[in-house]
Amino acid sequence: MATGAPKQKDSEFERWAAVVLRSVHLAGVVWVGAFVVAGQGVDRAPALLMLASGLVMLAMDLRAGRIVLAEVAGGFVLVKLALVAWMALDPRQIVWIFWLLLVGSSIASHAPKGFRHWPTKKRASGAAVPRESPPTRG
Repeated sequence: MATGAPKQKDSEFERWAAVVLRSVHLAGVVWVGAFVVAGQGVDRAPALLMLASGLVMLAMDLRAGRIVLAEVAGGFVLVKLALVAWMALDPRQIVWIFWLLLVGSSIASHAPKGFRHWPTKKRASGAAVPRESPPTRG
């Protein structure tokens, strides 16, 4: 699990890899959305694309210390990946999962920082586990 401190600054290659992965991931989202809006039969390919790119982005963020799984934002990423995996395993569920992910992701991404980075783990004393503010991508 990441400690919150970056292990090292991203190289130029890593930065571009993240940009490409995020673009591929969003292409998968649009692809699923096209199926949903058109009311056509669904395919598992876009969900698999979203799952694969999402897992790689998570691994990159964990390695760089940009995400902490014990915070609301990190836990939500795991929930999103589980729901995307469900879409890939059972494409009949794609419509409701798509809308849940779309709305939930928007809320989670734009919620106040204090909520997104609120720790979900507590110390034995009941106090929240302290953490430095997350590094920025830039």
